[in-house]
Amino acid sequence: MAVLTSYDPASYQKADDGQHTEATAVGSVETLAISQLPEVIANARVAQKSWASLSLIERQQYVVKAYQQLVALQDELARLIGQEMGKDYRRATYEVGGTVQNAAYFASEISDALTTEHVDNRTEIQYRPLGVVAVISPWNYPLAMANNLLMPALMAGNSVILKPSEQTPLVAELFINTLNSVLPKHVLQLAQGDRSLGQALVAADINMVAFTGSMAAGKHIMANAAASLKRLVMELGGNDPMIVMATANIDAAVRFAVASSFENAGQMCTSTERVYVDERIADEFEQKVVMLASRYQVGKWDEANVNIGPLVNPMQHQKVLEQLQDAKAKGASFLLGSDDYALPFIQPTVVSGITPEMLIEREETFGPVVAISRYKHIDEAISRANDSHYGLAAVVFGGQGAKAVAEQLEAGMVGVNQGAGAGNAPWVGAKQSGFGFHGTVAGHRQFAQVRVMSY
Repeated sequence: MAVLTSYDPASYQKADDGQHTEATAVGSVETLAISQLPEVIANARVAQKSWASLSLIERQQYVVKAYQQLVALQDELARLIGQEMGKDYRRATYEVGGTVQNAAYFASEISDALTTEHVDNRTEIQYRPLGVVAVISPWNYPLAMANNLLMPALMAGNSVILKPSEQTPLVAELFINTLNSVLPKHVLQLAQGDRSLGQALVAADINMVAFTGSMAAGKHIMANAAASLKRLVMELGGNDPMIVMATANIDAAVRFAVASSFENAGQMCTSTERVYVDERIADEFEQKVVMLASRYQVGKWDEANVNIGPLVNPMQHQKVLEQLQDAKAKGASFLLGSDDYALPFIQPTVVSGITPEMLIEREETFGPVVAISRYKHIDEAISRANDSHYGLAAVVFGGQGAKAVAEQLEAGMVGVNQGAGAGNAPWVGAKQSGFGFHGTVAGHRQFAQVRVMSY
């Protein structure tokens, strides 16, 4: 029996040989062998037929009852999130609470979206199951992001195979096993394993892949799904810009820039990655960013008053260091922090003078860094904001003219004097940040086959 071991990110340190790292194990789970996939999928197909035969309301009742079993486990789920990926306890508690406590409302919203619509007396639009759906979820929000894809897939009458990140297997194990104490057998199954298992699942005889992760992985999934034209819903990361105009409320812009850059230790798909600020207000903006950023505290998930936890693993830690070192070598200034941090933490860092030649401007950082550049003309800021393969979210802070600037940004979600993606709206990326989308009526229907029935 093969096992997958989960490690505490806060315990990572270089080994004595200097070539390897050491960490404390949190726990382990049994993995699924690729050779077992056909049986798992066959079971999913059989279970899906019975599940689809239930009415939408009956499926909703099953799902709501299943999620009610998680209420007593909220503290344990939050603790596991902290132990496995480093998120501080307060943020982990918010993630769990949002998932568990909003489950009944979310299920009702999905049910409304999937209810048959009557076009006229003889025609209706139905939302039918697709079949077997693979949900491949990330480690940075291991419960919430799995849930955002899993619940609409189930409610639509599909069976689901969840392949969670190998960084957070214990959270997934508790989550799925608890739901399965209520759901019919094999309607929801767990596939624990590494990247090779995920790739095998995508290539297998399933009907849909719902994925959150990197752009590179998304392209691989798309290529492997092409042969059978599998349905795809994919969120593929971002390199989100923020434009600060001369007319902006500087204090509000500072608070957003720092909070958005540092949230979840910067390990967030809609984290602000690039800040373009009008040179007329740049000195004041940078000074206030440094003052606020320096107040953030770094530490383990269970330490009091911690704002920034460890990065999830040594590979991600090294990636952030490489971007910081590249920026320094190409002329960027460090207003706070440095380009050299020991495992497992990255201290609050503020870098100024970033340029398009730097990795920190061109790639997704996924670390607690505020990266700033000054501009003379707004057209320059808009051009640099749009100069990316990514297009998940973008933000503009400013007074008069801010909305006109926002209209020119190439992103699926744009915020003016607030975060992007606010309100009851779908979660959607433009360009190579996404394929399909999820959330709200239109997003929930992505997990169903539309059928026009005329009598």
